[in-house]
Amino acid sequence: MNRGIAEIRTSAADGTLDDFRIASEPYYRPVGEEIELFEAAYAARMPMMLKGPTGCGKTRFIEHMAWRLKQPLITISCHEDMTASDLVGRYLLDAEGTIWHDGPLTLAVRHGAICYLDEIVEARQDTTVVIHSLTDDRRILPLEKKNEVLRAPPNFQLVIS
Repeated sequence: MNRGIAEIRTSAADGTLDDFRIASEPYYRPVGEEIELFEAAYAARMPMMLKGPTGCGKTRFIEHMAWRLKQPLITISCHEDMTASDLVGRYLLDAEGTIWHDGPLTLAVRHGAICYLDEIVEARQDTTVVIHSLTDDRRILPLEKKNEVLRAPPNFQLVIS
């Protein structure tokens, strides 16, 4: 199911985010009460932070929870070259002129997905500052370049590791 970027944007534009849904249950074996804790945080609209060494199952856990909650999952692998525009979006030129293209964080907020920022410590501080207003009671994402403020819907969840 390798679809092109234009097809993915079309899917995202209609609000379905079908390309970001986990189709079948990922294997996950609970080791404690993490499923119940995640479900409680999701119900309370609280952001989550997962800690653990590489390979311990953080990503698998989030995939399992997205499947379990029937929510789309947008995973962003953070790195030192990532910019705030890589997260929120940017204006790009195309045949019709200058068009705004949502970044993965904006897609998640706009359409109410689980957004997983993997290895957030690898991202530059000037990049991660854009998530601050999503992690408190405001639950907003300011898109300064568009002069727009997105309010996160109830099903939006921010998870970092």
